[in-house]
Amino acid sequence: MTDSSSGAPLWRERRFLLLAAARVVSVLGNGFARVALAFAVLALPGASAGRLSLVLACQALPQLVFILAGGVVADRMSRSRLMAVADVLGAGAYGGLAAMVLTGHAPLVALCLLAVVAGSATALFAPAMDGLVPLIVPADRLQRANGLLRMGVNSSLLLGLALSGVAVAVVGPGWALALDAASFVVSAALTARLGVTAAPRRKASGWADLREGWQEFSSRQWLWVVVAQYAVVVAAKNANVGVLGPLMAERHLGGARAWSVIVAAQALGTIAGAGLAARVRVRRPMLVAVVCTFPAAVPIALLSVRAPVWLIAAATFGSGVASDVFGVLWATTIQRRVPEHALSRVSSYDWFGSLALAPLGLLVAGPVAQAVGTGPALAGCAALIVLATTAALLSPQVRTLGTEKERRAGVPEAPAPAPERQREGS
Repeated sequence: MTDSSSGAPLWRERRFLLLAAARVVSVLGNGFARVALAFAVLALPGASAGRLSLVLACQALPQLVFILAGGVVADRMSRSRLMAVADVLGAGAYGGLAAMVLTGHAPLVALCLLAVVAGSATALFAPAMDGLVPLIVPADRLQRANGLLRMGVNSSLLLGLALSGVAVAVVGPGWALALDAASFVVSAALTARLGVTAAPRRKASGWADLREGWQEFSSRQWLWVVVAQYAVVVAAKNANVGVLGPLMAERHLGGARAWSVIVAAQALGTIAGAGLAARVRVRRPMLVAVVCTFPAAVPIALLSVRAPVWLIAAATFGSGVASDVFGVLWATTIQRRVPEHALSRVSSYDWFGSLALAPLGLLVAGPVAQAVGTGPALAGCAALIVLATTAALLSPQVRTLGTEKERRAGVPEAPAPAPERQREGS
């Protein structure tokens, strides 16, 4: 795989290769954990949909609470160093979860506390990761780099998901969680070698940094509109992936193996989507990205009516293709149009808004399924995705970003990082 732009292939760039390797290893473990955590909780004594919702909500809530602080910290210190610290926290959290599941001693309070640690690690990692790529990749190769990173990550996720159902069935969910913990250790070691140092920053309080990040975020209509859309979309998708989908699979579709086929199909779709997005050139990136959200509703709707597993998997594959076209276009547009010095803070507002309703979605999914049935709850999730995406298309900037009309209005792109910033740590 080579880059079509000038310069050596990205896979020959040492720091890009280190970053890609760290993400591939970490996500391989997460592929195991995505299936294992849900079925581990469901297999414990006294398990219920409500208990699963509570544990997953405890994982999601700190991502929301601490994500803004994570953006401020990432814009003040070495982003690669912060990512390594977050990986160490993740290793401890999933290692503890694995130990409790393997020993059979898993108090609900302890499960929730370790889920909080895992969510906190994500809050530190995500804004730093989003702000790191422009420091090691030239601006004209960002879309290619984002696409290649996603192809590697999604291939690794596919492998993890493909093996997760077998692992859960053969050796149990505890060992799958232990593999996830080990993957975080390897990722931390690789990320620590990136050596991207922090640029000198003017001295300011954390609140001042937050206000500056908010100004950069709120001044771009296309940015906050799509984030508002994804607050609803992420809540609906998380309710499906975390609670409602596994419940439907457990009761009507054949259990963990059937569910792993469905989620693996999405991972396979994301590989194809990332490869497509690395090469595609579109005049209206936000319009295309938002339209690519509609397919996410289709597999959820099919789950609601207990469609055959192969049909749900096919729809999930299509949803995966579309979701990664969205992801690459979204990440590249933010990296090109937001100044580098504020990139992690803007990313943290993106994460904060997108995750705003995720804990609520996870928390209510189980009780709603118990009250109205899993099928109607899934149908409601599909409807919410369609409504939120339609509303986002009403934004003029979403429809025109990147067109000649927008350029005549004088909307600038952010300046590329200075050459010496790109060479930091080399």
